[in-house]
Amino acid sequence: MQDFLYLPPNYEPLLDLKQTEHAITIIKDSFQKSLSSELRLRRVTAPLFVLKGTGLNDDLSGSEKPVTFPVRAMGGHHVEIVHSLAKWKRMVLKDYEIEPGYGIYTDMNAIRPDEDLDNTHSIYVDQWDWERRITKEERSLKYLKGVVKRIYEVMKRTEFVVYEKYPHIPPQLPDKITFIHAEELYDMYPTLSFKEREDAIAKKCGAVFVIGIGANMPAAGEPHDSRAPDYDDWSTPTVDGYRGLNGDILIWNPILEKAFEISSMGIRVDAEVLMRQLKERGEEYRAKLMFHKRLLNNELPLSIGGGIGQSRLCMLFLRKAHIGEIQASVWPDEMREKCLSHNIQLV
Repeated sequence: MQDFLYLPPNYEPLLDLKQTEHAITIIKDSFQKSLSSELRLRRVTAPLFVLKGTGLNDDLSGSEKPVTFPVRAMGGHHVEIVHSLAKWKRMVLKDYEIEPGYGIYTDMNAIRPDEDLDNTHSIYVDQWDWERRITKEERSLKYLKGVVKRIYEVMKRTEFVVYEKYPHIPPQLPDKITFIHAEELYDMYPTLSFKEREDAIAKKCGAVFVIGIGANMPAAGEPHDSRAPDYDDWSTPTVDGYRGLNGDILIWNPILEKAFEISSMGIRVDAEVLMRQLKERGEEYRAKLMFHKRLLNNELPLSIGGGIGQSRLCMLFLRKAHIGEIQASVWPDEMREKCLSHNIQLV
């Protein structure tokens, strides 16, 4: 815990507990309404768990293990607490017959027991999961950047709503978000780790979208960071000579003095890309799972989607030092004591 927890010097919360709870409501209500309007998304109800063995649960970086339990009324068949809903959402787009140019969003709650607990990571995850149907022609880097810019504008509008309510918390986001490919970032900082590279570019630009996460970078001999092979497209060559139609939105966090990931998103795999990425990872066996078979049979729509951290967004806008100031979760006693001694009260 001591290796992960950061205690900002002279930290003073800008809002007390009651004010914070009210501010969280303002941020969440404002952001989701603005996001829905900006991307033309309708709200749907999300599952907390999915059937094991269907391929619907997301593997994130590929190493996380989901919470699993048997259901007595289903003959002991096991279900898994979701990690995220990247693949489930594509099935909803199909089932709801959503047209291109429109999509869905949902409140996603998950449990990720393998997380290392620190200022920004909890075993409880709350995010807006969204998915938008696209056409074949829109599977491009240009389209991806356009959607990122629109989400960033929603963030800026929400930040201003906070400022109107709490004038002592002024906006800090830069006017525009910067785009950089993971390979370009590596060339800029070849001696740094991927997290250190993210910190450096976020501090320099304020807000950045790192493109192409999951693909092997030739110069580095490894990916910028891991991504499962069956939801984001991280391997398609683009017009700028790099690979990848996905990425992360990173914001410089002056309280924590590091890059702060707000969203992971991307254009999703089609049948061709799915098989290419499964082969690249040596995981062709997944092609036999229910979701993957439907995708390979071209039964699911093309889409773009991602997740936007709710508690993290509130942390950023309210200048909080720990995600536990926003959400109720479980923390080691030592972490609670250290935080409290530095004016960080975990709920």
